[in-house]
Amino acid sequence: MDYLQIANSFPMWLAAGLAITLALFQAIIFAKKSYNTGKEIGLTEGQMKSAMKSSFITSIGPSIVILTGLLSLLVTVGGPMAWMRLSFIGSVMFEMMAAGFGAEAVGVKMGIDPMTNMAFANAVWTMILGSIGWIVFATLTADKMEKVQVKFSKGDKGLLGIISVAAMLGSFGSLVSGHLVAMNKNTIAALVGGTIMLILFPIADKKNIKWLKEWALTLALFGGMLIAALI
Repeated sequence: MDYLQIANSFPMWLAAGLAITLALFQAIIFAKKSYNTGKEIGLTEGQMKSAMKSSFITSIGPSIVILTGLLSLLVTVGGPMAWMRLSFIGSVMFEMMAAGFGAEAVGVKMGIDPMTNMAFANAVWTMILGSIGWIVFATLTADKMEKVQVKFSKGDKGLLGIISVAAMLGSFGSLVSGHLVAMNKNTIAALVGGTIMLILFPIADKKNIKWLKEWALTLALFGGMLIAALI
């Protein structure tokens, strides 16, 4: 049997669907609890709706990027696994790398050699087991993060804000640094996207254009990709 018949079989769709249903259930629970907590701490209905709207709009750009990754991944591991993995992890780079390592372990180079049933099974196991570390680490340390933050900031709320911003800048910097030094179209996309953000945010702040603040990231992502593709 061809491996794609297994990869796109009904049991695989069912298993992937159950996993994604669990993720959706968790998202609904978190959203509901966040909404209730917002009311408890005094946030207005308008503020919460504005935050939800901004989050939704901001997610459009990254979601389109993930969709393009989905198309490349489903060619190698089939629709169900691509759908499930990118719904959970969202990193096509990690998934392609993990699938490649798994296939190579049984002597199949993805994109070069014909995929076998054994290589497919090994790729799937590698993709899943490779992400267990994140789940275990988060489970064991999530409840301790507040204590770590307080210890680092020594109770200073201002310093805590600085640490949070620095951590965010560090994570985004880590993601983009490899593209900046690559000196290829990725570099152009990163620079153009950053320039668009630098232009849009001062305009949005100065003229108090709320929708522009919400759409800035999406516009920067698409702008960077478009310019890089045209050059």
